[in-house]
Amino acid sequence: MTSQAQGSQKIGFIGLGIMGAPMAGHLADAGHQLFVNTHGAVPEALAGRVTVCANGTEVARQADIVFLMLPDTPDVQLVLFGEGGVAAGLAKGKVVVDMSSIDPIATKGFAAKIGELGCGYIDAPVSGGEVGARAASLTIMCGGDEGVFGRVRPLLEKMGKNITLVGGNGDGQTTKVANQIIVALNIAAVGEALVFASKAGADPAKVRQALMGGFASSRILEVHGERMIKRTFDPGFRISLHQKDLNLALSGARALGVALPQTAGAAQLMNACAALGHGQADHSALVRALEALAQHPVMPDAA
Repeated sequence: MTSQAQGSQKIGFIGLGIMGAPMAGHLADAGHQLFVNTHGAVPEALAGRVTVCANGTEVARQADIVFLMLPDTPDVQLVLFGEGGVAAGLAKGKVVVDMSSIDPIATKGFAAKIGELGCGYIDAPVSGGEVGARAASLTIMCGGDEGVFGRVRPLLEKMGKNITLVGGNGDGQTTKVANQIIVALNIAAVGEALVFASKAGADPAKVRQALMGGFASSRILEVHGERMIKRTFDPGFRISLHQKDLNLALSGARALGVALPQTAGAAQLMNACAALGHGQADHSALVRALEALAQHPVMPDAA
């Protein structure tokens, strides 16, 4: 079932940043009527194609399904339940879809509060970065009621390819935390390998090329390994956001009584990058912390 088959819908979208702007654009491209609210100006690519609302309450009043794409748990809480928040504008039968990456436990609480208003709630964090957002190829990990998920899935299909209902509310966020653990450890592994190879005198670009044909091949080696070599650290996904996600993993691990030693190490490397002034760089810049420890860059930065 496609959104065209459903016809144009009234959709809310709050948070038009690096990821949110192209995601909202795909919904507009599909012919849906968008009501938006964001920090700062509406991106030029969306200007004239969306209705700008003063706050989340107004977005929720106008739209039947409201999407959120925000940086962190406190941002989602404020947008949902703060002054001028989404909850104040909801009516029975409407749906909130939170595509932010936030605390799974807090998500369950948010979903319960929205449910008390007679509305549906889906947590639907994504993986794929800015590239995936622009290409509408995001992986989307969902938690919530199966019937509500079925209602919003045609819209999610405009933004992503691999869309999975993992379980109940919070399970989508738990899956995203697991994803971020794997991604961080892979970035650290690729960074260590390339620093080692470069320090040993090998050409890191050729080392990467050779590894791409073997068992060490990965999407991280392909994309972020290239970034490390070409020194292209403009953010697709910022170090500061990955710091947040790893903190969620470690706080969750403490609550569950689970040891995540490699995750803790990756988190410290992210912290080191931020301390070195690279918090707003792409998370592939984690290699800069390893380079600082080795006193040797994978490749020199461009002059």
